[in-house]
Amino acid sequence: MAGYNILRKEMKDGTLKFRCMIRHMEHSKVVSQESKTFTKKAMAKSWGVKKVFEFEQNDFKPPVNSNITISQMIAAYMKNKHIKLGRTKEYVLNLLIDSPIGEIKISELEPRHLVEHCSNRIDSGAGKSTVNHDISYLRSVYKIANSLWGYDINDTVFDKAIPTLHHLELIGKSLRRTRRPTNDEIEKLIIGLTKRQKHHGTKIPFVDILNFSILSCMRIGEVCAIIWDDLDIENRSVTVRNRKDPRKKISNHMIVPLLGEAFELITKQPQNDVRIFPYNSRSVTAGFQRVRNDLKIEDLRYHDLRREGASRLFEKGYAY
Repeated sequence: MAGYNILRKEMKDGTLKFRCMIRHMEHSKVVSQESKTFTKKAMAKSWGVKKVFEFEQNDFKPPVNSNITISQMIAAYMKNKHIKLGRTKEYVLNLLIDSPIGEIKISELEPRHLVEHCSNRIDSGAGKSTVNHDISYLRSVYKIANSLWGYDINDTVFDKAIPTLHHLELIGKSLRRTRRPTNDEIEKLIIGLTKRQKHHGTKIPFVDILNFSILSCMRIGEVCAIIWDDLDIENRSVTVRNRKDPRKKISNHMIVPLLGEAFELITKQPQNDVRIFPYNSRSVTAGFQRVRNDLKIEDLRYHDLRREGASRLFEKGYAY
């Protein structure tokens, strides 16, 4: 299935450009992508309609020579059944597919293109560590391009660009976050979340989830994914499946002891679903953020609760 969309962009001189993006999908995955920029929207639409027609009239096969674009190469990489993608990497690669750098042919990528891409990302508000992911993940695709598809390219362009990117402070490591909620902030959050969960139509036990997040040191996505079958009542523990780990992307299951009141918080939940906390993690985070903002608590993220829990364990003599 093929389709197109048109992106409107205002240039620095005030003129408008219209970039038409053609995307060919198979089984909800991008097979290939092509784009072209025009000065008029009507021209972009006409080209898009024509290209979609060509896709649907022909048995499209992704090009296999070194004259393809970066977007096409990334799409082929993501389609490979042997390549396992983490959520962050998949997001970044899709972003690169939709970025102007994706229009460059893989054999024509130069250090200046990487510098320009990173500069644009910083100007749009992205952090240095976030931009660093762009370069890292794109480089990983280039590293295997020759052995996987036989493309006549190499990744030395990254070796040349990275020192410049560091010198210009366009990429870098994220600052280690140390924010912990104070006892007063936690008390206010519990009061605010108690009021919120009493609202008509609200079914999420915000307070129980907040306390469990602190006591278990779990990410909110992990909290909302644990199931009753993985609860070990005898040993007061729960198995967290596919836990996030930079060294192991899948099948990273971990047994987490339920210390303090964490076990009681779980066992008090109604068993009317496969999951113990059968709620959308984004909805839980959104409710937390609204209460936090109403209380005017600054610079506190839900993920900071996990750090609070880990700090408490250290302070009590537990190794986490």
